[in-house]
Formats: sequence, C-alpha cells, structure tokens
Amino acid sequence: MSIDAVGKALEAVRAANPLIHNMTNVVVTNFTANGLLALGASPVMAYAKQEVADMARIAGALVLNMGTLDKRLVEAMLIAGQSANEHGVPVLFDPVGAGATPYRTEKAQEIVKKVNVAIVRGNAAEIANVIGEKAWQIKGVEAGEGKGDVVELAKKAAKKLRTIVAITGKTDVITDGERTYLIRNGHPILTKVTGTGCLLTSVMGAFVAVGEDKLMGGAAALVCYGVAAEKAAEKAAEEGPGSFQIQFLNELAKLSVDDVHRLGALEQAE
Repeated sequence: MSIDAVGKALEAVRAANPLIHNMTNVVVTNFTANGLLALGASPVMAYAKQEVADMARIAGALVLNMGTLDKRLVEAMLIAGQSANEHGVPVLFDPVGAGATPYRTEKAQEIVKKVNVAIVRGNAAEIANVIGEKAWQIKGVEAGEGKGDVVELAKKAAKKLRTIVAITGKTDVITDGERTYLIRNGHPILTKVTGTGCLLTSVMGAFVAVGEDKLMGGAAALVCYGVAAEKAAEKAAEEGPGSFQIQFLNELAKLSVDDVHRLGALEQAE
C-alpha cells in the first residue's frame, strides 16, 4: 500500500459521500456528526430497536461505540450488527473502556462474538481486555499503563478475533494478523479533546464503506486523520484544545491529496 493509494481513498470518500450509521455515545454525538460531514461523509445516528436493522441495512458502514453503555443500547447494537452482517455492510467496533468494569468487558466480548466485525479500533488496553489479556490497564475509559509490544498485541488480537484490529496511540498500528501497517501521523493534543478516538472510528467507517480492501481503507483513514490533526495543531495547538477542535474540523474539510502525499507517514511492518 502506498501514500498514493491513501490519496485515492480520500477522493473516493468524497465522491461517494457514504452514509455512516453511528450507534455512538452521548458525549461525542455532535462532534462525530460534524467530523464526518467535514470529511465528506453523511452521518446518521439511530438507536431505537425498532429501526436500527433497517438503518444498518442501507448504510455504507455501521459503527458500534459503547462509550455510554446500557442494556438497551447493547440489545440495539446486536440487532443492527446482525442486520449489517446479513446485508454485507461492514461493521466497526469501538470497545470504549473495555476493562474498566466487568460489565463493560463482558459486553465488548459479547459484541465481537455475536457480530461479524470488520474492524475493531481502540487503545492498547481496550484491545487487550477484549481478548482477555491482563497486562494492560484502563483508567476510567482512557488507556492506563501497560507493558508489551503493541504490534504483537494487535496481531494476536486480529488472529483471535478473525478481524482487522487497529490500536491507536503515539504510533497507530493496523493489522489483519498478516499484513501490518504503522502510521506515524497525529498530534498529542488529540488526547485533550473528548471524542477524537470515537470520531476516528467513524472516519474509518467512511473509508471502509468505499473500498474492497478494508485493511487499506482503515490505514488510509488513520493517515488522513493524523495529517489533518497535524495541520490543525500547527495553527491552533498553542491556543488550547477548544481552538484545536474547531480547527481540526476545518482541516478535515480542507484536507487534500497533496497534504496526504506531503505529510503522510505510512510504513508496512515486518
């Protein structure tokens, strides 16, 4: 996969304007919708059990995010996920805070068991807890301390879950267990704005919706997202996270293929 392919994927998202069905958390709904619109995708948020199957069926991708978890949401997610599976719609799962409580970990594991998920994206601790690894810790819904090789963790999780796994952090890792890419784009101020990880999963959904190679789509999304963050930080980081958040939406909208070629930092791992 080349940076040229990343640029083409960005163009494909904007040409297709894919509908992304987000079953996300109450903290990030507005930011997620605005971020997808800025990028060039179409967001929809639907949660009622009575309609999620129909909405998932017509979407380009379904994003399941368990940031604010409750029984009714899990039930609706399973209905939507199974409908997406039946109709060939890719499902992305963001196991927010997996490992923070037994209930949260249990439900994350239930979702990946009952729904055929195309990509699981989280921090190292979340991914580790989804597959039952205990060497990584969670603080609230944020990553805590952990010891281990993130690349190997991602590969292990991908093989165990039989899906693509993306672990995001200082260096992003995405793998299907065989092919692995490292993305070295982004900026630390992303961690100071609530919902940047959640929006990222939905942005990955937009890229996956328009291409056959889901690993490539996920990697392309990580590059584009990171490049937009770098451009936003250059203009607004010193002013603080509020200004950065607004500028980040602007940079998602203005992101060009030239920006991707100039700033994208993508490499294939051994």
